[in-house]
Amino acid sequence: MRAVIQESFGGPEVLRAVETDRPVPLGGEVLVRVRAVGVNPVDVAVRAGALPLLGEPPFGVGWDLSGTVEEAAPGARFQPGDEVFGMPFFPRAAGGYAQYAVAPSRQVARKPAALDHVHAAAVPLAGLTAWQGLVDAARIEEGQRVLIHRAAGGVGHLAVQIAKARGAHVIGLASAAKHDFVRGLGADEVIDHRTTDFTDVVGDLDVVLDSNADGLRSLSVLRPGGTLVTIMEHWNRELAAKVEAAGRTFAGISVEPDHASLEALARLVDAGRVRPRIARTFPLAEAAAAHELVGSGQVQGKVVLTVD
Repeated sequence: MRAVIQESFGGPEVLRAVETDRPVPLGGEVLVRVRAVGVNPVDVAVRAGALPLLGEPPFGVGWDLSGTVEEAAPGARFQPGDEVFGMPFFPRAAGGYAQYAVAPSRQVARKPAALDHVHAAAVPLAGLTAWQGLVDAARIEEGQRVLIHRAAGGVGHLAVQIAKARGAHVIGLASAAKHDFVRGLGADEVIDHRTTDFTDVVGDLDVVLDSNADGLRSLSVLRPGGTLVTIMEHWNRELAAKVEAAGRTFAGISVEPDHASLEALARLVDAGRVRPRIARTFPLAEAAAAHELVGSGQVQGKVVLTVD
């Protein structure tokens, strides 16, 4: 099969397409014929060596995938021909940039019927991050006021929609050029983070989803008893102590595979409540170009690789 790997850390140019052996599923696993793969900022960080999740190269990055079950090992909960999507093995290697990948069957879910493979591959990592932060950790409820950092990004644009589906009043932070996009997702208010200090214009919030390592300033706009959900500072015990001392709740999120949450996201998608937005697609062989775009930090929505 064809796969994209890297043999050293570095810029996007270290990614290269190779021919390699097809993986073999073990008990409870499925072999997925991959049709599309989401590209996330974590892929870029791992490739560059900034986030050493996978040790030393060689390895293949990529976790978000959507495709068709090719083989099902004994004990797997799917059958050949089933269409599935998921984020297997994260934060360990999944080798998602490939024609085939294996996954524990409980780390994938049936693909939403309303989505093609490209859009389905945009959901797992970003969608699970948003879901596990807003629903599992913060337990957002109807009528609560929620602030979403980077509301136009991969996690942010799904978080806005999930929060709205739960009945929250959603405030998004985004540059002015992205305001129409964020409003189109359902945000009730949008603030230009480049020209306005959000701490001057919002307060008494129930939840902040911080994907920008801005924990202390986010803490300052929470009401007593509110929840700070942080993606970038989930290991920051000093921040956690300050949040708890202030009478707020600290929730550090490190996303993990979870078929139940994927199924909940799929139900929202099929009900028309959540729709991933695709900024651009690239063929698998152009993974380096996809990484360059994601690494620019200027993407609205998600970048996806298509796999022939």
